[in-house]
Amino acid sequence: MTGLVVKLLICPIGLFLASWIFPNVEFGYWYQPIILGVVLAFVGYFMERILLREETNWLSVFMDFVATTLIVYFGAMLFVDTRITFFGSILTAALLAVTEIFQHNWLLDSGRIKKETVSE
Repeated sequence: MTGLVVKLLICPIGLFLASWIFPNVEFGYWYQPIILGVVLAFVGYFMERILLREETNWLSVFMDFVATTLIVYFGAMLFVDTRITFFGSILTAALLAVTEIFQHNWLLDSGRIKKETVSE
């Protein structure tokens, strides 16, 4: 559950940073990156619960990148006055994927996620 709390903080902050850093990421109102960040946090949390293991760490980061790209791009279309190009969503996903690397390593090292699959 701590992983979800971390994601609920990191994802909206990452979207705010992306809107300041990248010129092709523009939110119309202050609450939009928060809403999109919460959606990303929940999707990312459940993807980690399903996919993240020590041997699938990089696959999980890649899948987070793909999901974040799609959610940011298509989710931005639901907001008024928000303009995010596909390249902007890729850059935003790359920024958040870097944070995911650290989060995944922390989750695996702390034992919050199983390090290996259960062998039968």
